[in-house]
Amino acid sequence: MPDLAHHARQLRTVADALEAHFDATTDPLAPHPDTLDLINGRHTSRGQINYAVPGALQIQRRIRRYHADHGMQHGDIVALALDVFLRAKGYPPDLHPEA
Repeated sequence: MPDLAHHARQLRTVADALEAHFDATTDPLAPHPDTLDLINGRHTSRGQINYAVPGALQIQRRIRRYHADHGMQHGDIVALALDVFLRAKGYPPDLHPEA
């Protein structure tokens, strides 16, 4: 049977590097700086999205409450939430499309 100790050490090194990079103090829900720049930009073009979501989740009510508590516009709340989710799943936006 082959000795796999060397490979195990290499995997541990990679895992340690990843753990150090994604340290526990990093907020996984923190918005990406590029997304914040877009949302805070005055001349950012916007598009409408319309999806049916389960009523039991009370998404609209929760968005209204968050807006009331923090003053963030409804569309910005949705944009940040979806952007964080999609980036985490490996679907970042192409913010610099080629001309």
